[in-house]
Amino acid sequence: MRLVTPIPGPKGAAIIARDQRSLMTTTKTSPIVAESGAGVWITDVDGNRFLDFAAGVGVNAVGYAHPDVVRAVRDQVGRLSHFAGTDFYYDAQVRLAEHVLRLVPGDFEKKLFFTNSGTESAEAALKMARWHRQRPITIGVLGGFHGRTMGALSLTTSKTVQRARYGSYVGGGHHIPAPYCYRCPYQLQYPSCDLYCAKILKELYFQTSIPPDDVAAMMVEPVLGEGGYIVPPPGWHRAIKSILDEHGILLIDDEVQAGIGRTGKWFAIEHHGVVPDIITMAKALGGGLPLGAVAFRAELDFPVSGAHANTFGGNLVAAAASLATLQVLEKERLLDNARVQGAYLLERLRELATRHEEIGDVRGLGLMTATEFVRDRRTKEPAIAFRDRVLVESYRRGLILLPCGRSTIRYIPPLIVRREEIDEAIEILDAAITAAHASE
Repeated sequence: MRLVTPIPGPKGAAIIARDQRSLMTTTKTSPIVAESGAGVWITDVDGNRFLDFAAGVGVNAVGYAHPDVVRAVRDQVGRLSHFAGTDFYYDAQVRLAEHVLRLVPGDFEKKLFFTNSGTESAEAALKMARWHRQRPITIGVLGGFHGRTMGALSLTTSKTVQRARYGSYVGGGHHIPAPYCYRCPYQLQYPSCDLYCAKILKELYFQTSIPPDDVAAMMVEPVLGEGGYIVPPPGWHRAIKSILDEHGILLIDDEVQAGIGRTGKWFAIEHHGVVPDIITMAKALGGGLPLGAVAFRAELDFPVSGAHANTFGGNLVAAAASLATLQVLEKERLLDNARVQGAYLLERLRELATRHEEIGDVRGLGLMTATEFVRDRRTKEPAIAFRDRVLVESYRRGLILLPCGRSTIRYIPPLIVRREEIDEAIEILDAAITAAHASE
């Protein structure tokens, strides 16, 4: 970590001003203007060097500027970057699809469709489910995030700002409460609750407001991402899958943020012992370039040409970056590193919780971890403003973090992160929380 100017520095401030004049308002969370990256480090335009525990929202799984990925991109872009999308055939796409399908859980024949993003992956999965089941309803969980286009938005419920003024959405989206043990909506305790948050789908919703025979699919995240990095209790996914199977309802597993090694397994659903019918993915899959995919049971393929397609899905440069990234993850045993360093990170975050009363909960799987901040541990009132001050105090000290949920911070470094870098991040975070508390 090296800070030579305030954040932002003069060059950064000038670019931010131009950005605000010329670009649409989106989701900027800190005034960092990145210029280059290497490993787990980001350097801004003023020469400030930051420890990055955001990884491009989980995109940069093997870190920044990994030489194997850089080499693959340069080689491919020098030969062919694009040729009429899905209208022709490409060896690079086939090799990548074969590689991904070897990693996808399930002992059955599978196929793949390439997209440009996680949102587009969700759209394709929803269309596939509706096409084959010919049913109008899809189900999600409150707090889930699947994208911002109108179809995906029918199931996205992580923040009201994402949905405000856009109704009516694509019809048929229904929701049940998320399996959020720290804030159980039923005021129950695991395991004595007997997974009521799963069984309620059959015992209440299917008896009242959601006709099960009208449901095409249920889309869930194995770990809620934007909704707060919420890890469902053991058995929840299995209970949900059993209910869905009774009615021929497809399970769509949204692995856009949790997949491709983030939790220590290729797909986070593997922690739960469930095999989904459809898996959506993106972010880390592209190795830093825009790439998503949908993996599915082969019998769910469209039997007619033109029912679904796109122009840029599986772009050849992105496919080359993706294949190189997957090979690095395997060669450098980064799933093992995610498990080992993720356990260490959770341990260090729990140590922080013993010193800072504002930390109400620490949770996560692998290197998909989070702390939830509260005003009072007894009432669990969300400490939203305090969380936001911690984020500011962190980047001022050289640590890049991202929020999620109402009052949660997520910690998602590249999967190459080392113990000493975790220690440095915890030291900065400790100081940031102390400074945020002092400023109240």
